[in-house]
Amino acid sequence: MRWERLKIGEDNDGMAVGGPGKRWGHTCNAVRGGKLLYVFGGYGKDNCQTNQVHVFDTATQKWSEPTTKGPSPTPRDSHTCTTIGDNLYVFGGTDGLNPLKDLHILDTNSNTWISPCLRGEGPEAREGHSAAFIGKRLFIFGGCGKSMNSSDEVYYNDMHILNTETFVWQCAATSGTPPAARDSHTCSSWKNQIIVIGGEDEHDYYLSDVHILDTDTLIWKELNTSGQLLPPRAGHSTVAFGKHMFVFGGFTDAQNLYDDLYMLDVETGIWTKIMPIGDGPSARFSMSGDSLDPSVGGALVFIGGCNKNLEALDDMYYLHTELLRENGRDERRLEKLSMRKQLKMKCQERYLPSPVNDRALVTIEAADLSAPMPMPIHSRQSKQYFHLNMYQPPNGKRIFQAKVAKNFATGYTIETVIDGKPLRGVLFSTKSVTGPTSNINSNRKRDSGKDGDGKVNGDKEAKRKSLVSHEPWVEVATPIITKDYEPSKAVQSHEGCL
Repeated sequence: MRWERLKIGEDNDGMAVGGPGKRWGHTCNAVRGGKLLYVFGGYGKDNCQTNQVHVFDTATQKWSEPTTKGPSPTPRDSHTCTTIGDNLYVFGGTDGLNPLKDLHILDTNSNTWISPCLRGEGPEAREGHSAAFIGKRLFIFGGCGKSMNSSDEVYYNDMHILNTETFVWQCAATSGTPPAARDSHTCSSWKNQIIVIGGEDEHDYYLSDVHILDTDTLIWKELNTSGQLLPPRAGHSTVAFGKHMFVFGGFTDAQNLYDDLYMLDVETGIWTKIMPIGDGPSARFSMSGDSLDPSVGGALVFIGGCNKNLEALDDMYYLHTELLRENGRDERRLEKLSMRKQLKMKCQERYLPSPVNDRALVTIEAADLSAPMPMPIHSRQSKQYFHLNMYQPPNGKRIFQAKVAKNFATGYTIETVIDGKPLRGVLFSTKSVTGPTSNINSNRKRDSGKDGDGKVNGDKEAKRKSLVSHEPWVEVATPIITKDYEPSKAVQSHEGCL
């Protein structure tokens, strides 16, 4: 994965020209498959709220400010804006003095604002809430408002549902274990599920929990997560790409701002800290983001926000996820292709061949270790590439490329990048094994801590160890080497397991 900063219409000082300008607490929504990006509201320009609408064309990469028709919403920030077909549903927020509970719809085909006639039990006025859309229902969860009898803040954990065909509100009678009352959290959708992540509760604690609402049964459950866990935060931005939730930025109780990126697989509950290539956004909160797929394949967009000095920002970034969406599902691109691109960039920038040590690029692939494999010998002056182009890995194996950074008497040091994470490791080999070797098994032990050793055991005559410096775990089984070759002279095939 990689970051890309869009330098669109900037003046000599790097300030955006023609776009929405500096702002936080705004919303951005992709329509028409990511062809257009609508930015509405927020705080920043002239140090006040706005109700301006700006549109970014992802094909021409140009901003415009359309002339809207109909009664516009009052200027606001900390509202929600939800894409439903070609319409944008804006609910709540704050005008700077009081929380709001009005609903407005922008028809993006005619850029006309509509104030629908609503019935039923709608949400109380609130800001910092969240919204998601499934089927024909708009879901509003949580947020912060004011007490009826005083100006004290009130935090909510209620769920309200708007039928977008009849425009009837109802307060959902949910069961299970609901999230604690909170604001500045995020709410996303996947299939029939609403996913709530993080936020700040009424006791000023910052959260990293994940709760899921089944919208068919209206039953809440807390997702048991594992992996590289998300640190507690509020004011972050979450962009859903199918079952993957990408979380960027936010703040903590120590007034520390985040510039990190995490990905949650909703189906497995596994968090992964992503380390994209390139310079990403600075630490910030109250930014806005959305997916531009399929118009900009696999790309997410993040725009604006507020920095640690409480200054509004106007920069804009693409996150190229290297994900594909096929038949309603998310599928990661073939790792071999994306790795080639990443390794090519790394080689061009840092690993140019040297006359002293002509470093090799080797393909590490899943291999059958039940029998010795003859290895080609390359001269020191050759480029030393080795590919098993005809080999198809078995199910459960992943192909990836690693670069031999250094040869030494008993093995190699290798370097690679997987899912945007740089990995470095050392492969140790013993003396050559004579004759065929069979029944070689890999026994792996993983510690729960941050650091550990991945161990691979062979037969009693030849024990080999693979020590890999990692985050996350990467275990590499050492090769079978015939007696005619020494480790320092052969480019070898290994089994790579992720």
